[in-house]
Amino acid sequence: MATREPWFIAPARRRVAMTRECALLLPRVCAALADPRQPGSDDTCLEKLLDWFRSLTAFDPTVKLLQDNPCLTEFITAILALPEPSPSILSFTLRLAGILAASENRFQHLRQEKLLVRLFGRDGPLNSAVWEDASVRSGWVEGVHSMMHHQPALHFLCDGGGIDAIFTLQGDPSLFVASAASQLLVHMLTLSVESETTKPLSTKDCDWPACAQIIIKHIEDSLQSSSASHIEQSLKLLTSLFGNCHATWTEVLWLGISKQIESFLTEETVQAQHMLANLLLKMAWSPVFCDTEGSFWALVTSALEHLTPMQAGPLAVGILRLYKCPQDVRIQALTVLLQPMDCILRAASQPLEYAGLLDESVSDPITVESLLSSKSSCASLLCQTLAHLEELLSLIHLPVDLPYTSLLHSLMTILQFCNGFLSPASPLGSTISQILINCFRVQRSALDVLAALSERKGCDTLMGSLFDVLLAYLESPNTSPTVLKKTFQATSKWLVRLQELSCSNNQWQQTEKILEDVFLVLQKHLCSPCWEVRDSSLEFLTVLIECLREVPRLTENLLEDPESYVRASAVTAVGHLAFITCFAPESPVTGNQYNKENTVAKLQEILSTDSEGFPRRAVISIFTKWLRQGCTGQLEDTEQFVSRVIQTVEHDLDWEVRLGGLELVEVFCSQTICQLGLPKCPHAPVSSAVTSSIHQNESLQILCRAKLFSFLFRSLCDCDKPVGQRACDILLGLRGDFCPISTLKDSQGTGDSPAGHGIAWLQRTLRQGSLAQNFPTDGGNGVDFQNPESMMLALRTVDLEELHDELNKSSDHVEKSPQSLLQDILATVGTIEENEADCY
Repeated sequence: MATREPWFIAPARRRVAMTRECALLLPRVCAALADPRQPGSDDTCLEKLLDWFRSLTAFDPTVKLLQDNPCLTEFITAILALPEPSPSILSFTLRLAGILAASENRFQHLRQEKLLVRLFGRDGPLNSAVWEDASVRSGWVEGVHSMMHHQPALHFLCDGGGIDAIFTLQGDPSLFVASAASQLLVHMLTLSVESETTKPLSTKDCDWPACAQIIIKHIEDSLQSSSASHIEQSLKLLTSLFGNCHATWTEVLWLGISKQIESFLTEETVQAQHMLANLLLKMAWSPVFCDTEGSFWALVTSALEHLTPMQAGPLAVGILRLYKCPQDVRIQALTVLLQPMDCILRAASQPLEYAGLLDESVSDPITVESLLSSKSSCASLLCQTLAHLEELLSLIHLPVDLPYTSLLHSLMTILQFCNGFLSPASPLGSTISQILINCFRVQRSALDVLAALSERKGCDTLMGSLFDVLLAYLESPNTSPTVLKKTFQATSKWLVRLQELSCSNNQWQQTEKILEDVFLVLQKHLCSPCWEVRDSSLEFLTVLIECLREVPRLTENLLEDPESYVRASAVTAVGHLAFITCFAPESPVTGNQYNKENTVAKLQEILSTDSEGFPRRAVISIFTKWLRQGCTGQLEDTEQFVSRVIQTVEHDLDWEVRLGGLELVEVFCSQTICQLGLPKCPHAPVSSAVTSSIHQNESLQILCRAKLFSFLFRSLCDCDKPVGQRACDILLGLRGDFCPISTLKDSQGTGDSPAGHGIAWLQRTLRQGSLAQNFPTDGGNGVDFQNPESMMLALRTVDLEELHDELNKSSDHVEKSPQSLLQDILATVGTIEENEADCY
């Protein structure tokens, strides 16, 4: 009895089936591509053509595609008949054949035609001069990978000697080809084991299938060879295999090679250690190995001990992220990770209680000391260690406890080494200090970890010393702008932490002193000749405005800064300041020399006159924030405010400003409807039908008076698609609020009224999209955008769903069609033929 195909296959097949128009064009395209006189089609077109064939074959494993389109096999035959085919066309042919042979039925059809052996066998491109071209080798590997979905393809390649070519391609000079060959071997090994084994493999009874035997023997021979490149190739293959395949048979494979891999850790003649960390990490994440006891974790422990600190670091942090890991291995990984930080503390000759982070080391401490004493490796080792620590601190739940106090002390020591504020007594400390002085890379990394550490408890005792270090960086003229930005970010996080501590232990005096020092240095940086410094200072001020008891009077002056980035940051700072001081009834901040009206007027002036987009975007963002927080007064005041803003925004040349205006409109619409209690609003009180109708009319009148509808409908024709999409979404939401579904059908008979004629014109205009010219917003063409009845009719009548679908189509949806692609290829050929004709 025939097996029934899944219900979704037939519709999918119909959806991607070749159209009659494409079937007529395809023979001409194949003939053009096979013509050696043609210079070859664009690679992008060939890629799209292959994508089309992938979609055609995905849901149809039959030979129907080849039977209905004999031009495909004729094309492959024609390419093979060429004495010197173009490398790009030959590569395309190999990949196309692989796609067609992905189903067993089509594979057998092409095999009977003797095409596959001529493409992928010994007598094909493998032994021709064109094989020297990397694109041909890449096409061959990709073609083989595409067809490798069934046993006949597997046997064809193994029996025909193609697998030896793949082994050779592992060492291809093209890294892309070498990587693709390795991935292909992983795929073939997995396919062979999972499709050809009749019973589960075990360590006691291991009968590998024939193809799997060939690949495994190649891996074993490579690992035992004296060639470093062969060893690396097998380690890469195993890393990919264990990372992608979590079947139980991978453990059987591992047990056969584990001793050889373990020997690489101790054999100095074999330089493969740098690849072992990644291999072991992939295995540790596999459920096959993470649950096992004994040999695997013993090897991980040995790796942590024998690998260099630079090699062991990634392995250590990967293990520390695991939740299933033996505790002794986790402790060892933490020790490896913290060794450089421990060495820094010891080198600084700090007091006894901070002598180091670790009681004992996993590997020889001299190794770490020598790396930190070398100019070529010191910064690299510290930056890697700091990056790993930041990665761990970013986790919500740490599987391991870090010694936060000692770690913070080590970070402070590194920062003091970098700015020269620490004079260590030990020779090692002096050497490290000389190497790290003004090392921006290490400073940035240390400050990132410092900021992340602010969210962890246990560092309270060092708070005073910490702010001494941060203030030293803020005050130093040698601090680079990028390091200063990082210092501001770390300082802001620790100030928040400081305030939390002050509330709990009543240490307000220390907090006030630190805030005063920060305020003084902030004032200085707001006057910096470097715009990056002014910009970072404003960002810092915005974040900490609630912590400061006073705000610098220079802030408003920076609204007229010559640099647009600074003006944008100043807008954000002033807007946030106004939110805290002008709109909040009880504000701790003083020193605000301008009132709410002045602030609004100044920001509206920037919105309408600033020549750069960044400040204007910042203004519309601040206005939206005010509106969302309910800071613009009563409904009448808000209506006038929103109306003025959108009349400015709708003519802005920056699409992000117009998009921001639509966000403002959306917030205003939602608040207006909720305040007047429409039933669709979840927060609205329950009211009678009469009351609801009155509120609906009142809401619509407010939106019309604010001139929102003219902005929304005009935005539907915006030349920037995100603007039109957002406007359409808002209008669909408003229609859901104001128009019951039943009234949408009843609106078809309104075409004879003057308003109906206007709406019909509006519908025609909207269908033109961004091509619409001179879109009227003043009641022209019979459309009164401030008339509630007219807008209710527009919401009911205009086909917003159709507009929504059009706006959400990709910009190249026409060009992406297969028919258009085939026509493009033929157009290129036609142009060439015309040029040849002109020569005669």
